[in-house]
Amino acid sequence: MRKLFLLRHAKSSWDDPSSEDFDRPLNGRGRKDAKRMGRHMAEQGFRPGIALVSAAARTVATWELIEPHLEGVPVAIEEELYEAGKSRLLDRLRRMDEHMDSVLLVGHNPGIGRLAEVLVDHHGDPALLAELAAKFPTGALAEIGLDIGHWGELEAGRGRLLSFVRPKDLETASPVADSAL
Repeated sequence: MRKLFLLRHAKSSWDDPSSEDFDRPLNGRGRKDAKRMGRHMAEQGFRPGIALVSAAARTVATWELIEPHLEGVPVAIEEELYEAGKSRLLDRLRRMDEHMDSVLLVGHNPGIGRLAEVLVDHHGDPALLAELAAKFPTGALAEIGLDIGHWGELEAGRGRLLSFVRPKDLETASPVADSAL
């Protein structure tokens, strides 16, 4: 079984209306959420073989805040992932090197959310599937187990939603814990 981690970039800033969409940075909440998600991934033992990251500023910044928690994971920053729909994302994943058992894809909605829904096609915990169907918010991470031997076999319904974590799921009651981020 192979694993796919789909991560939507963290919350971006709209403070500069003259800024191009591609160049929008993360806002304060986005930076905090990305660090939390990185810590969560490390605590869960998530260790992708490679990270594929959209070249947009907000996705690169999300990766840069997560990467210290996944130290040593190679990264490929790819222009083609910016604003990619589910079909383009599927095509990219089908071209993965066969020696990669797991991939982290850091991208954008609606592509990330639609890809997750198509791959799992109602396979997984009903409560998690309902959350995924309701919204794939900024900073959220879907862990999908794939019933494939080769990346080229990736298609609709071949996955199972193993976990779906939103930034709000990681909020702590303790401000001390957050200050360590």
